[in-house]
Amino acid sequence: MSTGNYTVPAEAAGQRLDAWLAAWLAAQFEGVSRARVQLLVSEGKVTVDGTLAKASLKLRGGETVAVLGPPEPPPLRATPEMIPLDIVYEDDDLSVINKPAGMMVHAGAGATHEDPALDERNRGTLVNALLGHYSQLSTTGGALRPGIVHRLDKQTSGLIIVARNDAAHLRLAEMFSSREVHKTYLALVHGHPKKDTGTINAAIGRDLIRRTRMTTKRSEGARAAISHYTVLERLDTRFGKFALVSVKIETGRTHQIRVHMSSIGHPVVGDTLYGAPAIIPVVEAAKGKPGTKKKAAVAAETTQLDRNFLHAARLEFAHPRTNKILTLEAPLPAELTGFLDRIR
Repeated sequence: MSTGNYTVPAEAAGQRLDAWLAAWLAAQFEGVSRARVQLLVSEGKVTVDGTLAKASLKLRGGETVAVLGPPEPPPLRATPEMIPLDIVYEDDDLSVINKPAGMMVHAGAGATHEDPALDERNRGTLVNALLGHYSQLSTTGGALRPGIVHRLDKQTSGLIIVARNDAAHLRLAEMFSSREVHKTYLALVHGHPKKDTGTINAAIGRDLIRRTRMTTKRSEGARAAISHYTVLERLDTRFGKFALVSVKIETGRTHQIRVHMSSIGHPVVGDTLYGAPAIIPVVEAAKGKPGTKKKAAVAAETTQLDRNFLHAARLEFAHPRTNKILTLEAPLPAELTGFLDRIR
């Protein structure tokens, strides 16, 4: 959107200034909305025939509308919400939260400058819940990410550390960078890995074709990533073969465990972005005799998981102020234990 003078056509008579100007500018510039035009007007950057006007002004046609400059929206800030938190540990320096699946850690690319408090994409985040619960969080991450030192994917549950002050944030960030925070995840993957233990050492970067994905193949900005997995249980079920694994990560790349397990042919259950099926049928369906009612009944039976079977189950790290070793755990949530019960 740029400055300029615009003549109101006769057919716009009777329209509100903000509605007409938004439509007029949107036809010429990207990213123009009625809310942005209203912001321009409220900032005194729109005149009609040389006079500052209200957004609700009814046009007659023939007026000269001048846009005097671009809008200057206030910086985005997270909005406090009274959302219950499962607090595993807290003191004046940090908190450890057991985050449920389905909750974003903070608003990201979906945030807007128009009204973050009313933007549904910015509601229900962990940051919003933290602001509703705590009067003080670290400011190092900025107004959209107070207290956030590291992240978990939206559909991953489990333990996440929150800094309550800037000194703790700085030390925790150093500890993550130097790999002093030890994280263990539990995951259910499709198939049986060949070995009971293994290390996946494969750099991860942005997929060049599907930009929402990360990959270990040809990618953009690939960074070193190391994951160690141990098979805890091999399941041979009527829905196919699965393995319950624990995974310890040395690095914290975006989607690291999901990408690494998929790269060796064992995607995390429920993770359709990296190759897991959305609906899992009974494998016995293929064994029935063609045309039999038994086969039809079995073939109709399926199961599914509406989240990733990935849970941050354990954290071990030194307290950023006292250096006391903290070892914290969170059990598998009910939807994951329930899924295991269904397939066993």
